[in-house]
Amino acid sequence: MKALGWLRLPLALCMLFLYLPIAVLVVMSFNGGRSAFTMDGFSLRWYGELAADSALLTALGNSLLVATGATVIAVVLGTTLAVGLARYTRSAALDAYAMSSAIMPDLVLAIGLLSFYSLISMTLGLFSVMLAHAVFGMAFVVAVVRARLAQADPSLEEASRDLGAGALTTFVRVTLPTIAPAVVAGALLTFTLSLDEFVIAFFTNGPTTPTLPISIYSMVRFGVTPEINALATVLLLVSLTVVIASARLSRRTEATDE
Repeated sequence: MKALGWLRLPLALCMLFLYLPIAVLVVMSFNGGRSAFTMDGFSLRWYGELAADSALLTALGNSLLVATGATVIAVVLGTTLAVGLARYTRSAALDAYAMSSAIMPDLVLAIGLLSFYSLISMTLGLFSVMLAHAVFGMAFVVAVVRARLAQADPSLEEASRDLGAGALTTFVRVTLPTIAPAVVAGALLTFTLSLDEFVIAFFTNGPTTPTLPISIYSMVRFGVTPEINALATVLLLVSLTVVIASARLSRRTEATDE
């Protein structure tokens, strides 16, 4: 911070601009009154009403189902793709293709996926959203796992093969334990992104199976209520927990390598 000099002031103003509204939202979620903007005593009332809202709980269940399925698909495909790119091929085109879904704007990806689903006459629902989230989540898994593979010693895998182990045995007993923290970190990141994602889910979902972000959007159109503030606070807590866990796993991996 000392090295920043005069830049500390604009940095502080930027941080205040970004995080002050979030702090206000968290505080107002404990409001005892019905107003989302005027504090009328401290209460956990809206968290209780949130727990009793069957529509939101159904949407939350849909989001958890989509996020879990997308994470499993993204981890399996992303890990195998990362190993293939790091150990068996060197192609700038394949590297760019693997990361394209993370770089591409969500709106473009959503329209492209919707067009593809229409082309193959696929019924829109939770499964279509799950596949769509797996597409962009796979890119993040590839990035995290490839970074771990770049630090791993490939001679261990070569020694395993020299001793008679096949490619699958080498992967399961040597490669996978080495990259396991990165795989878990990629899974946590994919799960968090899928849980909060709105644009792609909005384009690729059906009308009868809303995810949580879509339900929140439909509620916000009629005004912000303390119940929405409470829901946003819960989602913020979940996201922070997952991100911190992912960061700790990454740091632990780096410390182990050192």
